Amino acid sequence: MSRTPATAREPRRLAAIDLGSNSFHLLVANAHQGELQVVAKQGEKVQLAAGLDDDERLDEAAMQRALSCLERFAPFVEGIPAQQLRVVGTNALRSASNSETLIERAESLLGHEIEIIAGREEARLIYLGAAHALADVHGKRLIVDIGGGSTELIIGEHFEPLALESLHMGCVAYTRRFFADGEITERRFRQAELAALSEIANIQRPYRELGWSDPVGSSGTIKAAAAVLAAAGDSPEGIIQRDALERLRKRLIKCKQLDKVEFGGLKADRARVFPAGVAILCAVFEAFELEHMRYSDGALREGVLYDLIGRDTAEDPRLQTLAAQKRRYGVDARQADNVAATAMAAFAQVQPSWQLSDEAGQFLAWAAELHEIGLAVSHSQFHRHGAYLLEHADLPGFSRPEQQLLAFLVRCHRRKFAVKELEALPASLQPRYARLARLLRLAVALNHSRPEQPIMDFTLSVEGEALQLTLPQHLAEHALLLNDLQQEVAYQQSAGYPLSLEPKPIDA
Repeated sequence: MSRTPATAREPRRLAAIDLGSNSFHLLVANAHQGELQVVAKQGEKVQLAAGLDDDERLDEAAMQRALSCLERFAPFVEGIPAQQLRVVGTNALRSASNSETLIERAESLLGHEIEIIAGREEARLIYLGAAHALADVHGKRLIVDIGGGSTELIIGEHFEPLALESLHMGCVAYTRRFFADGEITERRFRQAELAALSEIANIQRPYRELGWSDPVGSSGTIKAAAAVLAAAGDSPEGIIQRDALERLRKRLIKCKQLDKVEFGGLKADRARVFPAGVAILCAVFEAFELEHMRYSDGALREGVLYDLIGRDTAEDPRLQTLAAQKRRYGVDARQADNVAATAMAAFAQVQPSWQLSDEAGQFLAWAAELHEIGLAVSHSQFHRHGAYLLEHADLPGFSRPEQQLLAFLVRCHRRKFAVKELEALPASLQPRYARLARLLRLAVALNHSRPEQPIMDFTLSVEGEALQLTLPQHLAEHALLLNDLQQEVAYQQSAGYPLSLEPKPIDA
């Protein structure tokens, strides 16, 4: 009787660290047959957003709180392969002008890269986590997640988000803005609600037109509100009812001071930011005329792990995003495929010598597929337009650093080598992405005449950073191709990257 290999039965150990504006969370789980078996779960109030000054700079005290927390998390993720661990930063790190300082120190401590994710990508991952935690119901859901610096609102059905939004309002940010001196009054509470209503106003109509049958809340503020109401016997466990929320609002205002906020079911380390969070929750109930909301345990960290399970499979959301971008910008599919095929042929020849990872090759292929999206804006400087679109668009499945890397490769695929843009990348990534850019540039030059089939009949040899491109005789006789390649040799050599062409043109 044959046996299934042990490796096929073994679950994969995955981990996620969520660097939130209020709290940091760690989740370690075994992934087995599409489900998560939790191994370790930790959460700490760091209140990163409270360390932002008027110039949006994180102070040293906030950085130290963050690093101390990550030092405690580090043993839980030791030994987990890099491709099975994601560390994601949200609103406070998106906003901080000096976030790179903290990120460099945190990466050194963890030995792993940190990704700052865009607001809508955060919303997508939250929905993924919440949807997996909920029983599958028929109809649409409204998911609300009130964080420290932002609030995500998502409408989705099953595991598919239909509308994603991240709004600039959170319990830490609103505490600083409306309750900075610690006083709670009816006037200040209403100011916080009105500010939240103003944020919601832009999405209120389209969200209500899309509709939902099941309003759900996730994460700290909503979890705390549900726990306080249940402890007081004011709502069933895990449910927030509108009239009970109104009574909680009045109880908070009666406290008069943040330091005096103390309720059964409320953790002491959340008390100071709880009134601001409840004000935002009241505004959500008011804007969408909600009568109740149930709490879901699934949130960003669970969503990150479920997203990891789907990566590098047919369900990888990044593949859907790439396909959508190509459709949206009318990319010439044949040319994109030809350049990608040539780029990957070049990659395969240099991968061992340059020690490039398979993941690096994946980004090279994706950049090749998208290198012409800027033509939808203008033919002039289309490499610049394409880079701008990729860096600033919402690309589900991609983190901000990943978008920056794709944008760099597209920006650098033609004309002068983009040295300035290369130097803007993290120093540790610059050598790798310079090499990928060189391969993409050669693939574009080889396919410049837009052939029916990709140019694959060439040899690349490597010695250190020096590349030598050798062409067969039938290609070496194409004057236009040789002219393009001579120009490319000049571009790369002027940027300090040795490139030679064999056989040499007659006039060389």
